[in-house]
Amino acid sequence: MQSLSPEDHEYVRGALRYLQGLVDHELSSVGVSAGQIDGLDLGPVASVLEALGNPQHSLRIVHVTGTNGKGTVCRMVESLVTVSGLRVGTYLSPEGTVNERIRLDQRPVEDQILADAVWTVRGVAEHLEIALTAFEAITLCALVVFADAPVDVAVVEVGLLGRYDATNIVDADVAVITTVGGDHTDFKPGWAERVASEKAGIIKPKSIAVLGDIDDALVPVFAAEGPATLLRLGDNFSCEESRLAVGGRAVELLTTSGDRHEVLLPLFGEHQGDNAAVALTAAEAILGTPLSREVIETAFAEVRTPGRIELLAHSPVIVIDGGHNEHAAAALGRTLAESFTIVGRRIAVIGMLAGRDPARLLRPLHEHFPLDLVLAVEMNSPRAMSAKLIAEAAEHIGIATVVVPSLEIGLQRAYNQAEPEDLVLVTGSFRLMDDARATFRKLSTAAEAR
Repeated sequence: MQSLSPEDHEYVRGALRYLQGLVDHELSSVGVSAGQIDGLDLGPVASVLEALGNPQHSLRIVHVTGTNGKGTVCRMVESLVTVSGLRVGTYLSPEGTVNERIRLDQRPVEDQILADAVWTVRGVAEHLEIALTAFEAITLCALVVFADAPVDVAVVEVGLLGRYDATNIVDADVAVITTVGGDHTDFKPGWAERVASEKAGIIKPKSIAVLGDIDDALVPVFAAEGPATLLRLGDNFSCEESRLAVGGRAVELLTTSGDRHEVLLPLFGEHQGDNAAVALTAAEAILGTPLSREVIETAFAEVRTPGRIELLAHSPVIVIDGGHNEHAAAALGRTLAESFTIVGRRIAVIGMLAGRDPARLLRPLHEHFPLDLVLAVEMNSPRAMSAKLIAEAAEHIGIATVVVPSLEIGLQRAYNQAEPEDLVLVTGSFRLMDDARATFRKLSTAAEAR
């Protein structure tokens, strides 16, 4: 990596300051839900892209949405394409730094490349007098980076629902819908159909649509978008077996061509088998050919999913997970119960964003993995849910609860009180993950120094 001069550093800092000064789409989406999408408009992004020469039209694109699993599927497709010998660009939904969200060849984009894209997008937007949100600007930057690289395949993760998400300016060659669950919804009658309809919006007439674990009643919603081909988990491809193994899951995948592949996934959770089946189908669809056993085995062995049942320590066990809805909490609880034998206490440090229902997270988690203590924290975000609301939900379910002022204090308290046989879980939002890692590093460093 080339070192940057002071002038280059200021060039990069100026680009990041521009992004930080834009309206944060994630901070303004509390009231956005399926069927209630006022304020979301693809027009600004489309206008800037047209002025940029529509760089997205030069890309082969896998577009991925879903209530849960979409980030994991994106990383799996990324690995499969890379091991196949092609160049891949990956754009991940808000998590981590901007560099970490825009990836080239499985690595965060370099500062200089990112800054060049930011200044290009900013110049065009200001010339057109278009006020972009942060998410819109970063999405545009990703497409510019991928076209300039150039990449052979772009893997693009939806930020919010699908139809009116800024990423939906692309025309997906392969449109993936992993799951449909209770997120960004009011849970009023017909909510599942409304969520499905918004997610189905990424399917275009030329798309190969790949459906994951989708209820039978919702399949017509996706078929109605008129994809060129529709492939469904359980009908056209499947995960025939997913069992616990040393280092992860041993899964058997059945592809659309009838091939069977037994592979090891270095990931926790039975549901990862379905994610792998969906990702393999999407990768073979975008590449237009079945993949060899060697490619599949190598690619899946290299997959890592930060913030998704991520193990930070063994004694005590410390796990962080960005799950923030009912379906994800149930999967998390089942996976923890299956993967870890905990004879001590089970302590959860939980922070959430406003607009969510803490009971819908806590109830399925506690049902599958009974908790002894919840430390309710308030996230470092303008959208943070009150720790008191989280505590009230936990107490109503019957879990002992303590309100703690911050994640750092909560994790410090849990870490200092935990015995080697205990488990400490941090969950409730992906926006907790970076702070949790940083806090744990400080705590473990301090412990080693003692």
